[in-house]
Amino acid sequence: MHMSDALLSPAVGGTMWVAAGATLGYCASRLKGRLEDGMVPLMGVLGAFVFAAQMINFTLPGTGSSGHLGGGLLLAVLLGPHAAFVVVASVLTVQALFFADGGLLALGSNIINLGLFPCLLAYPLIYRPLAVGDVGHSRRTFATVLTAVVALQLGAFAVVLQTTLSGLADLSFGAFALLMQPIHLGIGLVEGVVTAAVVRYVGQARPDLLRMTHASANAPHRRKKALAALSVAAVLVGGVFSWFASAHPDGLEWALAKAGFEEEQSGGEGLHGGLARVQQRLAIFPDYGFRLDEQGAEVVEKESWPQADAGTSVAGVVGGSLTLLLATVAGLLLKRRSKESV
Repeated sequence: MHMSDALLSPAVGGTMWVAAGATLGYCASRLKGRLEDGMVPLMGVLGAFVFAAQMINFTLPGTGSSGHLGGGLLLAVLLGPHAAFVVVASVLTVQALFFADGGLLALGSNIINLGLFPCLLAYPLIYRPLAVGDVGHSRRTFATVLTAVVALQLGAFAVVLQTTLSGLADLSFGAFALLMQPIHLGIGLVEGVVTAAVVRYVGQARPDLLRMTHASANAPHRRKKALAALSVAAVLVGGVFSWFASAHPDGLEWALAKAGFEEEQSGGEGLHGGLARVQQRLAIFPDYGFRLDEQGAEVVEKESWPQADAGTSVAGVVGGSLTLLLATVAGLLLKRRSKESV
C-alpha cells in the first residue's frame, strides 16, 4: 500500500509530511525517560525484520492481486505503540530513498497510513483492551486479526481520501473506495493471522521479547540470544524467502489498474519530476534488485517462480542493514534525550 508521488498533489503530500513529522515528535516526547536498555537494539533488529517481511507479497487467490505485511501492529505489540511508529517510519524512509518503493512526496502519507493507524489508533483502542492481560489464545488471536483488519481498512480509506483530495488521478471516490476496501480486507485478514502466529511463537519461545521489561533488560544473555535469532530470521527472509514473493500487483496497484489509472498519465514536470529524478539517483536497488546490465540496458525478468535472484537477495540484506542502522540511530537519539531529561 505504498503510495507513489503520481497520486498526490504538493499540497496534500506536504500536509502529510507535516502530519508525519508532528506524529514523530509526539512519539519522541512520549518515549522520554521510557526507553529501556534493551529497547534500542530491539528496535533496529525488528526494523530489519519488518523491512524483509514487506518484500514478500502473498497472492490473494482468485483476485489477481497480492499483499504484504505492514508490520505496524507486530511492532506495536513487541515495542509499544510509540517506538513502533518510529521504526515504521525508519522502514518506509529506507524503502523510499534507496529502493524507490513509495514516492518521496508520498513518504509522509505512507508513514501515516502504515504507521499511525496500526500503532497509535488500532493497537491502543482495539488490541490492548481485548488482548493484554490474562486472556486465552483464541481471544488474543481474534483481537489481533480484528486490529489488523481495522488498521488496514483505515489506511486504505486514507489512500482513497488523499488521492481524491489531490485531484491528479481521474478516479471516482466511490469507485476507488469500492476497489480498495475489499481487497485490503483480505490483506488485513492474512496480516492478522500471521501477526497472531508470530506473537504466539514469540510469547512461547522468547517471552522476554513481549514488551521488553526491566527484568529482561537486565538479562543480557537472554536478550542477545533473542536478538541473534531475529537477526538470522531477517537475513533469511530478505535474502532467501523473498524469492517466493508473488508477482501479482499489490492491492493498491491492482485497484488503480482496475480503476483505469496509469501512472504515466501524471506527467514528469515540476516538483513531481524533480523528486522522481532525485529518487532515481538515490535508489541503489530500484524495485529490490539489479535492474541494469553493464550497458545500462534494462534487464528483462524471467517469468518463473520462485524468482531466485541475486539482486533480490542483496537488496534484502542491504535494505535490512540500512533499516537496522536508521532505527538504531533513532533509538539512540531518543535514549540520549531520555537521559538528558532525567
